Amino acid sequence: MRYVSTRGLPGSPAAGFSDILLEGLAADGGLYLPAEYPQVDAATLMSWRNVLATQGYPALAHQVLSLFVDDIPSDDLLGICQRAYTAEKFASSSIVPVERIGDGPLWLGHLSNGPTAAFKDMAMQLLGELFAYELGRRDDHLTILGATSGDTGSSAEYAMRGHERLSVFMLTPKGRMTPFQQAQMFGLQDANIHNIALDGVFDDCQDVVKAVNADAEFKAKYHIGAVNSINWARLVAQVVYYVAIWLRVTTTNDQRVSFAVPTGNFGDICAGHVAREMGLPIDTLILATNENNVLHEFFSTGRYRVRASSEVAATSSPSMDISKASNFERFVFDLLGRDAARVADLFGRQLSENGFFDLSGTPEFKRITERYGFVSGTSSHADRLQTIRGLYFDNGVLIDPHTADGVHVAHEWIGRVAAPIVVLETALPVKFAETIKEAIEVDLEIPPRFAEVMNAPRRVVDMPNDPQQVKDFIVRTS
Repeated sequence: MRYVSTRGLPGSPAAGFSDILLEGLAADGGLYLPAEYPQVDAATLMSWRNVLATQGYPALAHQVLSLFVDDIPSDDLLGICQRAYTAEKFASSSIVPVERIGDGPLWLGHLSNGPTAAFKDMAMQLLGELFAYELGRRDDHLTILGATSGDTGSSAEYAMRGHERLSVFMLTPKGRMTPFQQAQMFGLQDANIHNIALDGVFDDCQDVVKAVNADAEFKAKYHIGAVNSINWARLVAQVVYYVAIWLRVTTTNDQRVSFAVPTGNFGDICAGHVAREMGLPIDTLILATNENNVLHEFFSTGRYRVRASSEVAATSSPSMDISKASNFERFVFDLLGRDAARVADLFGRQLSENGFFDLSGTPEFKRITERYGFVSGTSSHADRLQTIRGLYFDNGVLIDPHTADGVHVAHEWIGRVAAPIVVLETALPVKFAETIKEAIEVDLEIPPRFAEVMNAPRRVVDMPNDPQQVKDFIVRTS
């Protein structure tokens, strides 16, 4: 399996999995994708169904990942999956339980039982094991520079903490995360973990990460890598849970399932796009946004407009308070027939000069639903409260605000897309206790495994929104 950049011109050299694992963002500013998506058929799905039933999630992960990874020995890759996905880490041997909501068409895919109570653990635990393995094989060190709107940071830090070959520098938007999210990150005392609170919003943090990566000399000297969803290894790990959930809610190998996915950065739903392109029988991918609806605007109108920081609303589903969807470029690359020059123009020149691009009049945009299965919707604070309240009192199911965005939008598509519709859970409600209390007027009890999180001393550095100061901090602490 070889990988190409979304901005790479014809004839550009392709790369192997282990190389792009450590590189993250491509040198030309693009994102990596397989040169061709591997294809699965009914026989493969039948085999995977048996593997999941008899050997469990780690073995299924090994089977799926083996289609994308050919430069790590199979036995080693299996060991990586077995270390990443344990019952101890995910509170259940099933790793990804699936629950039907009442007797209707909606289901919940529970992705948040990992160490930080967020779906990001599903990919990050694997990524940590992959990093440790590859760095050991190369006798090397990696400096992780990432940005988070809430959950990526803690998931990354819990997966990388204590690894002597890894240093983590995580940028957060100051004051934009919930108290629980901040406590999870800033309470870590591991010497290889560094938290930086920047003035600004998530997109400013992401821009700083990209600016540092754009300094090729600095990136090479300090071995800068990525854990954000720009890293292909993280996205391909998410493909696995689409497969697992599909297997758990179907009884035949041709049954179609729809997925409703809360997303701001397009990473979670992009994994669904990849799974669909591989041949997994996915009918519709229902994209759900909050008030920061840049993605819903594109899928509704064809116009992709990046918002200024001042336009990004602080909402009660803060992990989706994003106006620049980093992973979106991967989908547009496929949408435009993998025309890298055109993608580079859209995401390079046009966004830089105009702040938007418009595909509304193109034949490709007209095929988004029919060819790629995408529809979208948006949700408000009032919608979230009503959805949380309704599920709790009607069905005894408690969900977090981001998942509520997904459920709300999924309801709008019932009867118009194939059922079942699986809503992908984003996090456990405990991470957003204030909003949950507003919705159901009940104080949440903190689960015992998180009891000490809020009381840990904080370790974080405040910093202005300046790439050079971030680089200087990396130099001082490396």
